[in-house]
Amino acid sequence: MIRWRKGTVEGIRREWPGAVELDVEIGGDGAHRALAYPALVGRPEPGDTVLLNTTALAMGLGTGGYAMVVAIPDRLPPDPSGPGHLVKARYTPLQATVLGADEQDSPHHDVLRDADSLGGAPVVVADLHSALPPILAGLLAARPGTRVVYVMPDGGALPSWFSMSIARLKDAGALAATVTAGQAFGGDLEAVTVHTALLAARLVLDAEVVVLAQGPGNLGTGTRWGFSGVSAGEAVNAASVLGGRPVASLRVSEGDRRERHIGVSHHSLTAYGRVALARADVPVPELGGEFGARVAAQAAPLGDRHALVPVAVDGLRDVLAGAEQDWGVRLSTMGRRLDEDLAYFLTAAAAGRHTAALL
Repeated sequence: MIRWRKGTVEGIRREWPGAVELDVEIGGDGAHRALAYPALVGRPEPGDTVLLNTTALAMGLGTGGYAMVVAIPDRLPPDPSGPGHLVKARYTPLQATVLGADEQDSPHHDVLRDADSLGGAPVVVADLHSALPPILAGLLAARPGTRVVYVMPDGGALPSWFSMSIARLKDAGALAATVTAGQAFGGDLEAVTVHTALLAARLVLDAEVVVLAQGPGNLGTGTRWGFSGVSAGEAVNAASVLGGRPVASLRVSEGDRRERHIGVSHHSLTAYGRVALARADVPVPELGGEFGARVAAQAAPLGDRHALVPVAVDGLRDVLAGAEQDWGVRLSTMGRRLDEDLAYFLTAAAAGRHTAALL
């Protein structure tokens, strides 16, 4: 259930496109981190009283451990005046109306109305949002200047503004644009489904490569089927039916303490081995040693359905470190940095390196 509190804005910590991070005093309990999306609630200023959803604070969530600003009661934002008939985050208190690239009032409607093909463009699919920077690093190191568009479905965070990585990758020129699909919103373009998001990325935003992964804050229950990354298999099917070339990036870890995620995660084995009915390229990193052999053996059953592609990872550690520095993006997955789970980042970068070879 939702936990509601009132608080007072003490100061602004930092901001990036679409989001403002605040220090908010809540009930005499000191300052807490809070996050506001100005497009939804207006821009908070020091001294403002704010209505907060403190559920994530109470639960001690890592990725989303903010109090979320729901409203600035004494200074409501003006009503929106622009076009748009798509309602996202539907039937929640913060449902928002946006202009969908595929709706009738969109200037792109004629392009997308009968669109049915990605024209063979590669679509790199990954489980976690943290795979986006290393995929780009591996791809752009091998083929600089490639125009990449990110499609964000609604498996994790709904507002794309939550992701600092998106903002910094765009500022650095590593990412051209974002399309938000389903209930997700805040991208450069909005789409009703993953299918129209892929088509918009290719036909409207001129993507040479599309990367699709859920936003920050994936959900998992420790069960075979109860995790939001199941959508990765569905994305492979969508890319294939639209005439794209799916590339299934494996989730691999040597640093995760949970047995089901050591080596090739059961998320990848289920999503690609059971959910994905269409054929994809599955880059398998040549990590070497006993752990590399374990990864290759775990990935081997996917070869019954997909094309397993061994990919060398030499030089990719330096590529990743350089990208982190040059782009100002913090490489982190489940709280683990580059050298705390190097295999994870090398595997995603290998998917990017393989994709570059397809162009």
